[in-house]
Amino acid sequence: MSNTKTKMTKQARVLNALKEGNRLTSADIRNKFKAGNPQAVIQALRFAGNPIYLNEVKSPTGRKSMRYTLGTPSRKVIAAGYKALASKQVSL
Repeated sequence: MSNTKTKMTKQARVLNALKEGNRLTSADIRNKFKAGNPQAVIQALRFAGNPIYLNEVKSPTGRKSMRYTLGTPSRKVIAAGYKALASKQVSL
């Protein structure tokens, strides 16, 4: 049995939190995951193909905040991705 711990990247920890259903603010990502630039972490996860959305959420007291959530991409988003891939010229 080994006592070595595998260190997860900030991106992996944020993605795991989103997969668990957590809705995270930029401040959450900065403070809980020690990410200096939360938007860069989210952008990297999006570029890796994760459908992460920024939604406005209203608290019971009426206060609004923006939270990142993991969702399901719409057909339009998938179609746009395929269209972008098809428009690239591939040289073999």
